[in-house]
Amino acid sequence: MSDTLPPCPDCSSEYTYAMDALLVCPECAHEWNAEADHTETAEAVIKDAVGNVLQDGDTVSITKTMKVKGAQSALKAGTKVRGIRLVQGSGDHDIAAKVDGFGQMELKSSIVKKI
Repeated sequence: MSDTLPPCPDCSSEYTYAMDALLVCPECAHEWNAEADHTETAEAVIKDAVGNVLQDGDTVSITKTMKVKGAQSALKAGTKVRGIRLVQGSGDHDIAAKVDGFGQMELKSSIVKKI
């Protein structure tokens, strides 16, 4: 067999094998599509509500008032959030940050604006 399979993108194991259309790593049980492999390695660009590219450590402001579950008050528009972290959160929440008066929370990039 002249084709060699690529190593696992998670653990770099060389013992990958093909199973139907997927490649499988027996060491960490990671499965991935070989054809979509080149798109997974590229980092996703996260943009704010106006189209500015966000990066870790940026300062953003909230663009619209929103209710927060379990909190007595709402998170008001114009609230500054410093030192954001870009994450693959639950659903479409892709920013993790500590908001003064509310604590640690995940935000959607569509409701923030880069300052």
